Amino acid sequence: MRAVVKDGVGIFYPQGFLDGNNAPSFLTIDDIKATEQLKVDMLLVSLKKVIFFNFNGIDVFVKLLLRIRIKNHIAIGICDYDRKKYDAIMTYYKDNLSFSLFKNSRIAELFASNFVVKDKTVLLYSSDPSQRSAMAIELYDHGHNPVISQTKEDFDEKAIHHDAYYEIIENTRLGLMGQKVATRVTGNAIIYTVSGFLDAEIGNTFNIAYHTNSLNVGFRLFIFDAYKVISMNVHAVNFLSKLCSSAAEYNATISFVGMTFEKTPIAFKEELEDSGMMFFNNMDDILKDKELLEELGGSSVAAIKNKRTLTKTIVAELPDFIDATVTTIEMMTNAKAVKKSANMQTIAIENIDDKMASSIGFYGNIDGMIILIFPKEVAKKSCALLIGEETDDPNQILDALAEFVNIIGGRTKTLLAEKQISVDITLPRTYETAQKLLEVASMKKGVQVDMSFNDDNFTFFLTR
Repeated sequence: MRAVVKDGVGIFYPQGFLDGNNAPSFLTIDDIKATEQLKVDMLLVSLKKVIFFNFNGIDVFVKLLLRIRIKNHIAIGICDYDRKKYDAIMTYYKDNLSFSLFKNSRIAELFASNFVVKDKTVLLYSSDPSQRSAMAIELYDHGHNPVISQTKEDFDEKAIHHDAYYEIIENTRLGLMGQKVATRVTGNAIIYTVSGFLDAEIGNTFNIAYHTNSLNVGFRLFIFDAYKVISMNVHAVNFLSKLCSSAAEYNATISFVGMTFEKTPIAFKEELEDSGMMFFNNMDDILKDKELLEELGGSSVAAIKNKRTLTKTIVAELPDFIDATVTTIEMMTNAKAVKKSANMQTIAIENIDDKMASSIGFYGNIDGMIILIFPKEVAKKSCALLIGEETDDPNQILDALAEFVNIIGGRTKTLLAEKQISVDITLPRTYETAQKLLEVASMKKGVQVDMSFNDDNFTFFLTR
């Protein structure tokens, strides 16, 4: 069976009954080799013609897709299913869903880089806020216009007017869209998910550039979700020890959560603890202890190793960074931007009280960091669309602000790609007060652009 390719998306179409006995007959060694040579950025299995499947039948294809993703670094997933099939797959894989699920192939195409049609208006809903954010960012990044419903009730009301949308996205989930080690953010902690036996390969699968840029952005707490780690060898210990040493230069903390040492020498744990790593039995031991979370993940006035200056190449792309920021804020607030000043300087914030901030890093052909400083009222207006209503809850505002800044990062990535400048972006770091931002960025030099939106002042700062 060969995959059908369209607009950079390859799709397998198995038929009939798909179980552990007959699933291998759909594939041959030649099919697998041919698939690995396909020039696609997404590879899917369609369930459109499948009458029945069980876990073993689906898992044959999942393992094939995972093999190809590791080799070709492409997105993989399953498409064309109804709610019953969706629920079955979610039950089979539970929290170990490392591939994407697209309700139909038209939805999948929206997330493909080579999809020739852009600027599609789509209605989007997921009960999982992180999934909702991730899909919105990817859709913005691919040139589409997502209408994001924060509640099921709002989604159902909008979905009645189905003719207003190119596609209505529900029962869809994004797996790993490019990261080798799964990464997510909770509050201001970055969480890496690892599993199995950790050996020298972790040095290849761990995105060290992403990690370094996250440190530069201001993240200070990194957690390895190690519940599914069986054991590790000395090569993994050496890699993690070096990671801890480099984190110490930023006064950052790296911790392991959920790992048992039944099959791992206790001496390895002691060596990692000597390097500065912390071990916890449960994720809640960190994430639900607000004082500990603030102590480990808060800002730091410690000297940062990489005090770098902007290059002419980065400054030349300043208009794209500004355009991505301004158009996104205008879209969210219905307010026009008025530029007040632009200077090369260290960051300076007037009337620092009652301001929030966020930073997001980019790396690839060029690397650096965008810092955005919002008056709280602008932050609230900007985030009202993502939250679904205005709120004074600082945690809700910060969560929505992170989604909002992610969208700006995605738009920046798209504008640079049009000039053949390839970059990836980090997760955004948010700050409840601008003062906390200054603790990690006060000595950085860059381009500061001050502007206003309906007389509300806003600061954009581009630096390394």
